[in-house]
Amino acid sequence: MKIAINDTFVTDNTSECESGCYFLQTKSNAKYKAPNNVHLINVHECKKLLNINENIKLIGITGTNGKTTTAAAIYETLLALGYKAGVCGTRGAFVNHKKIDAKSLTTSQILKTLEYLKIASEQECEYFIMEVSSHAIAQDRIEGLNFDLKIFTNLSQDHLDYHKSMQEYANVKNSFLSDDSAKIINIDDKYVKFNHTNAITYALKNNAIIKANEISLNSGIQATLEVLGESVKFNSSLQGEFNLYNLMAAFGAVKILTNQNAQQISNALAKFNGVEGRMQVVSQNPLVIVDFAHTPDGMEKVLNALRHLNLVVVFGAGGDRDKTKRPLMGQIAQKYARVCVVTSDNPRSEEPMSIIDEILSGMDKTNTIANPDRKEAIKIGLNKLKPNEALVILGKGDEDYQEINGIKYPFSDEKVVLELLN
Repeated sequence: MKIAINDTFVTDNTSECESGCYFLQTKSNAKYKAPNNVHLINVHECKKLLNINENIKLIGITGTNGKTTTAAAIYETLLALGYKAGVCGTRGAFVNHKKIDAKSLTTSQILKTLEYLKIASEQECEYFIMEVSSHAIAQDRIEGLNFDLKIFTNLSQDHLDYHKSMQEYANVKNSFLSDDSAKIINIDDKYVKFNHTNAITYALKNNAIIKANEISLNSGIQATLEVLGESVKFNSSLQGEFNLYNLMAAFGAVKILTNQNAQQISNALAKFNGVEGRMQVVSQNPLVIVDFAHTPDGMEKVLNALRHLNLVVVFGAGGDRDKTKRPLMGQIAQKYARVCVVTSDNPRSEEPMSIIDEILSGMDKTNTIANPDRKEAIKIGLNKLKPNEALVILGKGDEDYQEINGIKYPFSDEKVVLELLN
């Protein structure tokens, strides 16, 4: 990519280089030789070149699940409190209520991130929040970024096609926590290891600095939060214990960053209604919920939060990704659902029925239907609903495409549901 600077530009791609341009040299592109007629710069020099405000506080969030919701909750709460802020991640990039880039990688290449920080600087942002994936950590996509606050949400099985083992995956995530920057850590997670210097802990099961009491999850979330010595009643429209964890992390982050009193933060955070594709209600009658959950742990958390309902669940698993999680996803869906409809997610280069068969290997065939056509599967799910039941469609959330053999075809679970209902 290129970023224009006066009469030239900076790039991180040697094939784009022209005489007199700037080439951002990083660990990830070091194997490519730039021409002799360009200016080689590092990340620190690139920040100066782009006039990025060094006073912007950078917040990085890592974890298997919860990154997007936690990042959005911090961003929206800061804006509600009157601060200027930006955020980037799975949903795209936003600055001061405005979307500046469409969704792409969870964590962009470093030059793209610097472009976001340049825009945030121009818009006088005080804070910038970013989701940090394990791939980005392993591939040095956060090289040269100085985080003022790091947040660890949780770790469960995912990406084993890349990391090869849970231990390797955990080691990569924990490497993000190994420095002396301020941290907010979920100590209920069994995989977390961290440098205790400057660490604020949160938990529901273990003793922590940020904790919740008097919890009710029957309709939204109600709890009394203990945050850095302050106690406050808190209410949220979000559902489920997993979202209570996300909101506790967000509450702690805003408190550390702004030092506003707990009641002000509680009032602002209560206005946050979640993000598209995360426990999103797309129809009330019948009740249809769409969620991005695409790991065994993510499915468990979502379906457990809805366990008071009779459920029909439509789901699949992504192709060219960790195959070992597929039968586990089938087991979890069957644990909670009256009817399971197993279908395609993003099959990518794999044969859809092969993926479905691997999911089915973890299930018995009771009340289980397989159909690789996702639209047809959603239609079957709607037709199987009985009065006062809910249809839960998992895996793609707010994605607006389905990737098949290298082509991204337009597809939105939400739009399909509304089309079928109308």
